[in-house]
Amino acid sequence: MTKSREWWTAVCQWFAEQGFAVLATDGRGTPGRGVAWQRAVLGDRLRPVLEDQIDALHAAVERYDVLDSTRVGIRGWSFSGYLAAGAVLHRPDVFHVAVAGAAPVDRRLYDTYWEERYLGHPDVQRDAYERCSLLPYAHRLTRPLMLVHGLDDDNVFPVHTLRLSAALLAAGRPHTVLPLSGAGHLVAGEGQADALLQLELAFLREALGATAREV
Repeated sequence: MTKSREWWTAVCQWFAEQGFAVLATDGRGTPGRGVAWQRAVLGDRLRPVLEDQIDALHAAVERYDVLDSTRVGIRGWSFSGYLAAGAVLHRPDVFHVAVAGAAPVDRRLYDTYWEERYLGHPDVQRDAYERCSLLPYAHRLTRPLMLVHGLDDDNVFPVHTLRLSAALLAAGRPHTVLPLSGAGHLVAGEGQADALLQLELAFLREALGATAREV
């Protein structure tokens, strides 16, 4: 990871204090490791990053024998929410539950100037957009998945979560949807951000069969 302390490091610490082993890994596409590393996601926003998360997880399990690789949860917000949802859709053999917040599940619906940097023009590189969308893979869901979205989000529009939920419903795949009234892309308000973390914690514990102090 880059040497920075942001709010998400405090969230990682909070989950660790609840008894979870927390692994935060910067996969390909993130800053801090050079241009080649950042450009490694051209044409595919999901799979290279997901592979890096799995590699990091396997390395941690190999190094620390107290870790239980049969109870692995993944959570995230925005791109990390997209990664979390993609993890349980594409690799349920590794990830056993996911919480996906404000996830841009259909790259065609996100900011054009941003997506075309990675995937090209959607009328030309159609395969790239189809490959990176989670909607065609909704039928694969076999793990617990919580979708969270602020209804006032003007960055990743709520339609992303609504479309994924509709696709999951059409495929007969049970899932949980948590809409946040009055919340934008960042959920930071007192009484909402803290309550959301508690709900995520309860969802992860139930899905993983973890008690309060278990990993």
